[in-house]
Order: sequence, then structure tokens, then C-alpha cells
Amino acid sequence: MQYPLTFLLARLSTGMGRGFLPHEKLGTSSIGSKLGVDGLGDSRLCSRQKKKSERTQQPTTTTTTTTPKLNTMELSKVTLEIFSKLEQQWLSHYEATSKTRILSIDGGGTTAIVSGAALVHLEDQIRAQTSDPHAQIADYFDIIAGTGIGAILAAMITADDGFGRPLYTARDAVRFVADSNRELYKPKCAGVFRRRRRFSARGMENALKRVFQRKEEERRLLTMKDTCKPLLIPCFDLKSSAPFVFSRADASESPSFNFDLWKACRATSATPGLFAPFHFSSVDGKTSCAAVDGGLVMNNPAAAAVTHVIHNKRDFPSVNGVEDLLVLSIGNGGPAKRVDTAGECSTSAVVDIALDGVSETVDQMLGNAFCWNRTDYVRIQAFGLVEGKEEKVLNERVLESLPFGGKRLLQETNSNRIESFVQRLVATGKTSLPPSPCKVPPQESR
Repeated sequence: MQYPLTFLLARLSTGMGRGFLPHEKLGTSSIGSKLGVDGLGDSRLCSRQKKKSERTQQPTTTTTTTTPKLNTMELSKVTLEIFSKLEQQWLSHYEATSKTRILSIDGGGTTAIVSGAALVHLEDQIRAQTSDPHAQIADYFDIIAGTGIGAILAAMITADDGFGRPLYTARDAVRFVADSNRELYKPKCAGVFRRRRRFSARGMENALKRVFQRKEEERRLLTMKDTCKPLLIPCFDLKSSAPFVFSRADASESPSFNFDLWKACRATSATPGLFAPFHFSSVDGKTSCAAVDGGLVMNNPAAAAVTHVIHNKRDFPSVNGVEDLLVLSIGNGGPAKRVDTAGECSTSAVVDIALDGVSETVDQMLGNAFCWNRTDYVRIQAFGLVEGKEEKVLNERVLESLPFGGKRLLQETNSNRIESFVQRLVATGKTSLPPSPCKVPPQESR
């Protein structure tokens, strides 16, 4: 009786499906006899082939199972050790600089009495506590923000000298504001019937161009990219009716958002009623603005700096919230006199009210945000000081904002608070942020 071919194929496939060779399953069966093959001879042939295959496969099995396993285990162990060391270095780096340090300088006023005194004392304390006579503020902060006269100070202490170091010290910046004050705020020649006080923009522009340039590079004007640390400067754009913030991060991305430093400082200082709106454009001419004083919306730029750091994961990857921040906010003095509630307010009085209101609102908001750890947010302010000496500012007692409204007068002075803050600042060590993507390494720029 002959079996059909389909039946044989089905039986063969069934044997292979169970993991057996066809001749092992069917070599002595009726299929072999029906095909005319000697069952015994087939069986002997199969046994010889099986023994031969066992002899040939045995050493192969030992080599494939033992040697590769040892190599894999050793490789995994070495890889684990390498990644463990890298992880320890990464964690030790962020433990040393676990908090991102923010310095914010308020706008308002023309003399910078309060902010100037605070900055000089801050830098002196950094040098004293580090025993480094060449230490500067930018060495111990990760980002600096400023508005109005505060923007001029912030830009000066972060301007790069071409070799990765700040171009000016805090004392240099304060001295420039004091010595050039009449040029920065030079009154216009007004007619007999003109009562409103206005300032000439030409004097300020000439002074800013002079200070924001490198003499070694044929007096090249510095831009927002030419800063040794991230810098934020806000203004208000009349064209878009919205705030506009100059930042080194945006300047690094595109020349359309890179502006000359003197233009950014001029824009944020264009106080309505005192200066005309400032029309300017980016270095490539593709972005233009008609700016007025940034203090109208961000006189206290601390909130803008906090928001920028939290949402800028490229430059600040370790920041997830305010618990990762250490903020020093420096005010610029409160109003020297109260506005007569029964009389009319001048334009300058209205501007002062707006600027002070914005600053106090931001201070209250940040006080609430840092209410669980108030030592991470420090506010330096002096009220009623339009002119005076540095000692008066530093010896004034701290007026601290309370959560959900209200203030309290502390026994601690501004000087004491700055000294305590510097202790925490120095303990974290010098900042080691990655360099700006647009900057040339110092050894290549020489």
C-alpha cells in the first residue's frame, strides 16, 4: 500500500514541529519500509551519525556557553563601574552647586544709591570670605537681571572682557553711574513756557556706547552675547504692546534677537515723561522695537529671572522649582515723599507709583513662593533714601514681606543680611555653568 505524498509531508512536518529529525522519528517505521529503505541499516546509520554529531557538538557547546558568559559578565562589571563613577561625578557637581543663584537689581531713580551700596558691599564680602582679592559678583551668580538704572549696573558687571572675565567690578559700575550721572540724565534745553522736565537721549547714548565697548578690539560695541553670565533686561515694546525681554539665551539662538548692550540699557531706561520712546533694531536689522521703560511692567525683574530659569532647561537642567533657587533681590529705594492725596499727580509721580507698586507686588509674590524656606529669598531695600551715604543704606533695618500680605521690621540690617547671604553663596563655590554656545574659548580668542 502506497502512502500519498501529502500524508508523508504531513508526518515529516509533525516530527520536525516537535523538535525531532525525520529519520529519528520515522527511520524504523513503516514509512521507511514502504519507501524501500532497510530499516536496520537506516537505524545503524542514524546511530553513527548521532554519535558523530554528539562528539562534534560537545566542544562547541562548551565554548559557546562558558567563554562568552565570562566575557559578558566582565564587560558588564566594567561598564557598571564606569557609569557609577560618572554618576558620582555628576551628583557631586550638582551637590556643590545644588541651587541656581539669581541676582536681581531693581530699576527706578537716577542715582542707584541703594543698589550701588548693596552691590559694593556684596562684592567686598565675597572677596573677604573667599580670601580672593580678584573675586567678582559674576563669579558666584548663575544669572543676573536688571531694569532701568539697575540694568546698566547688571550689564556692566556681566560684560565680558574677551577672555571670559567680567569687564567691570561692582565698584567700577557704581563709580560710572555716579560720575556720568549728569551725562546720563542731562536735562533738555526747554523754553520759557515749558515746565515738564525732560532728559536728552543723546547724552545717555554716548555714555553707554563708551562704556560697552572693548578698547583692545578697536572699540567694538558689545552685544547681549558678549556677557560672561546669562543676562536679562526687560523693556516694554509699544509696537506689540507687550513686554520684551533681552536675554543672552535668545541672542545665542539667532542674530535677530541679539542687540547691542547699550541699546538694551537705553531701551529699559526710557521712562515715559522723562525720555522719548527709543526706536532700535537687532544686529541683523530683522527685529525692531519702540521701547519705553521696562519698569512699567518689570521694575523688579526677580520674577522674570525666576521664570526664565525654571523654564530654560537647556542652560539650567537641574532646576525644577523654587526649591532649587537662591535669590538675592536688590531694591533701589522707596519714595522719598508721599503723594498728596488731595492734589493732582504729575507724570513723574504717577510713574513712581507704578514702579514702586510693581516692585512691591513682585516682592510679595516671591515672599509667598519662598515661604517654606525664607532664607533662599533675600530682599535688600531702603525706603525714603534718595540721596545719602552708603552707611545709611547698609545700616537700615530690614522690612520683610509676610506671606499673604503685610510686612514686619526685623532687627537685622541690610549689611547683616548681605553678609549672611554671602556665607551661603560662598559655600556653594564658584558657578560652573556651561559656556554660552556662541562664545569662543579663551585660548582661541587671544
